[in-house]
Amino acid sequence: MNYQLKLDDIIKRQGGVKKRLLLHACCAPCSSYVLEYLTAYFDTGLYFYNPNIQPAAEYEKRLGAIHRLLDSMPSANGVRLIETGRREDDFVKAAAGLEAEPEGAKRCEACIRLRLGETAKLAAETGYDYFCSTLSISPHKNAVMLNTLGEAAGKEYGAAWLPNDFKKRGGYLRSIELCARYGIYRQSYCGCVFSAGIKSE
Repeated sequence: MNYQLKLDDIIKRQGGVKKRLLLHACCAPCSSYVLEYLTAYFDTGLYFYNPNIQPAAEYEKRLGAIHRLLDSMPSANGVRLIETGRREDDFVKAAAGLEAEPEGAKRCEACIRLRLGETAKLAAETGYDYFCSTLSISPHKNAVMLNTLGEAAGKEYGAAWLPNDFKKRGGYLRSIELCARYGIYRQSYCGCVFSAGIKSE
């Protein structure tokens, strides 16, 4: 499945009319290119819900990077940021029993399902036309899994998933360029204690 072509078709059918999109932001680096791209076609709200990020100082550092990006990048002007606070217990419950899973396997799937579910729920409650996530820009993320989970979350909460694979067409490389231009912090691990090998708080 070419999710980029599916997104192209949705954009084409909008005929220049900007629909409302709730974009889940996993971090500022991934958000950079995705915002640059999508804000040309959608009235975009940015949802920073990432209960997997530890420790607390890292969470604040990544949230600060999101603020810096929104303040610095012209295409992000007017994007509304919605931030939930850490809510780390959400991730602890989702990952329970999956602590020993390898990176990219069932624990990561549970974490992504959690974050996309909360995004779908908020999109439905607040009247967004679509929702999606910046996660697919990462070369380490499986686009099929992400889009499958997104579609399932949309059906569960009554929200329309926007198909995507933002690593296509040089999206990841463009994110590196934008981070360098605006001095955006690029983290060295996904976020959770298991991916970083750090002790839980």
